[in-house]
Amino acid sequence: MTVRRKPGTARAGTKNRGTATRPARKGSGPRCGLCGKAGKLMRTECCEQWICDDEDTYVIFSYARNSCSRNHRRYTLCGYHSVEEHSGDWRECQQCRKDIETEMYVYYGTNDYNFVKLENPPSYEPTRCKKCGAVIRLAEDAYTMKGAGYYCERCSPVPW
Repeated sequence: MTVRRKPGTARAGTKNRGTATRPARKGSGPRCGLCGKAGKLMRTECCEQWICDDEDTYVIFSYARNSCSRNHRRYTLCGYHSVEEHSGDWRECQQCRKDIETEMYVYYGTNDYNFVKLENPPSYEPTRCKKCGAVIRLAEDAYTMKGAGYYCERCSPVPW
């Protein structure tokens, strides 16, 4: 679940780190920790890292992955941990581990949207299509779920 707050507001008991923007001059000052760009930057709410303040460029329902701030908030354990308001360090959070299926937990902890990657991620069996047995990469491939089963795009019981 993603919680979106109005700009300029912070959750109770926290500083409002995620909305302050500052233009950076080229060659000096902070740069985005993910893409390296200078310019319109902000600090993440979760880990206080410099990141592009570019979520306003995201086109709703496009599923594009071109926003550094959105990618970090939505596709990392660090972002999930913060949005869900868990306590402590995300790398040691048992609630995050319990909430997220192992394959996605590993993806969220090791992808390129992280500033710090999960060390020693747990192993897992690949997800397979219930009908044909093809491997489905949950973070990358199209699939549907029906009951406890996953179906690849080709075998989906729902027409695309």
